[in-house]
Amino acid sequence: MLRSSVGRALRPVQSLSAAQRRLLSSSRVCANVSEFKENLRENAMLNKPPIGAPLDKEFGKTSFVEDLSMVDHDAEAHTANTKIRHFTINFGPQHPAAHGVLRLILELNGEEIVRSDPHIGLLHRGTEKLIEYKTYQQALPYFDRLDYVSMMTNEQVFSLAVEKMLNIEVPLRGQYIRTMFGEITRVLNHLMSVLSHAMDVGALTPFLWGFEEREKLMEFYERVSGARLHAAYVRPGGVSQDLPAGLLDDIYMWATQFGDRIDEIEELLTDNRIWQFRTKNVGIISAEDALDYSLSGVMLRGSGVPWDVRKNQPYDAYDKVEFDVPVGVNGDCYDRYLIRMAEFRQSLRIIEQCCNQMPAGPVKVEDYKINPPPRSAMKEDMEALIHHFLLWTKGYSVPPGETYTAIEAPKGEMGVYVVSDGTERPYRCKIRAPGFAHLQVFDHIARNHFLPDAVAIIGTMDLVFGEVDR
Repeated sequence: MLRSSVGRALRPVQSLSAAQRRLLSSSRVCANVSEFKENLRENAMLNKPPIGAPLDKEFGKTSFVEDLSMVDHDAEAHTANTKIRHFTINFGPQHPAAHGVLRLILELNGEEIVRSDPHIGLLHRGTEKLIEYKTYQQALPYFDRLDYVSMMTNEQVFSLAVEKMLNIEVPLRGQYIRTMFGEITRVLNHLMSVLSHAMDVGALTPFLWGFEEREKLMEFYERVSGARLHAAYVRPGGVSQDLPAGLLDDIYMWATQFGDRIDEIEELLTDNRIWQFRTKNVGIISAEDALDYSLSGVMLRGSGVPWDVRKNQPYDAYDKVEFDVPVGVNGDCYDRYLIRMAEFRQSLRIIEQCCNQMPAGPVKVEDYKINPPPRSAMKEDMEALIHHFLLWTKGYSVPPGETYTAIEAPKGEMGVYVVSDGTERPYRCKIRAPGFAHLQVFDHIARNHFLPDAVAIIGTMDLVFGEVDR
């Protein structure tokens, strides 16, 4: 009786079925690689390519047997001549660190990133085409849905472009309100950026602390516009309505207290050795490469280029307030984090100056062909009622022409190229989203980093796919 290594009795060959005996007789070690290939060719199931959606664009062009010829099986030359085989994985779009619907196809050598291929478009909604079928007033809410973390700055760039084509100037109080809420929006965005970046690499506590402050800012949004997210508050000609009573005092009080919360977040992160290990010398990009890839905002200033549209091409009330532009040195994730923390304090400076310098007066141009008349006037003046009816049914015409307008959005340079044919609808509206340019540089700066570093690099880019895919 035959026994196995564990002492169990083995069935004699004679008691096996014919199929089992054939399988047993064929189950032997091949003498050499050539014999193994020959046996594999005879077996159609083993030589059949795998079924499924391929990750590699060259998938299916060679069989498994042909791939064996790529490996040198000579034991003596194995180390020197073996060709390294990379493997490909999906990162996202369901990955929690993808910040939306990002899908990366990563080619890895072990855990080292050799190449990355971003796949975008999963949030494409045809926004630019939809705007061509809307009036200038109806087009404005689409900009809230682009970067849905920086809503009012999106409205601001479109409003500035339309105002330039209409050749109108916003009243001074409206300019200050726009500037103040632009910086509130910057704080909203940077809180989400820094805190989610920290949470992606393992620090949860700052995220919980910071969202308490974001809630206060969302309340400011709600009090001024009625909405916490898609405000549609900044409009061509000014803002939709004046600040409610007491809001300016509450904003100033918050600005004087928020500095302490910044100190707490910095105490947790800035000198933390784990945070520094995950961000220092990770995602480095030189100033020359940053300019070549058309980076902007923190991604550009982190590489040492002092470019800020608020300083270089001021708009609204930015030429009436004082602030500094933080600039990095090393161009890595850690420098970009430090810049965002410094911009918190600069935004507080601007908000406090806007609160102290806020002038009296109207908040939008008093042209009833562009902005609706007050409801009290419609009850007394027939002409005001006609203006209101035409404005919301037909819209207003913009003189023929074209313009490109850019602002310093929290994520970078947000630009809009508007072409008018003299009607109530834009002939063309091209949106220049900063995140679209930033995503293109990912393959360049992620190479030779390890797989966990991809999470840190995505976090420092501050991507929102509403604006990337549009």
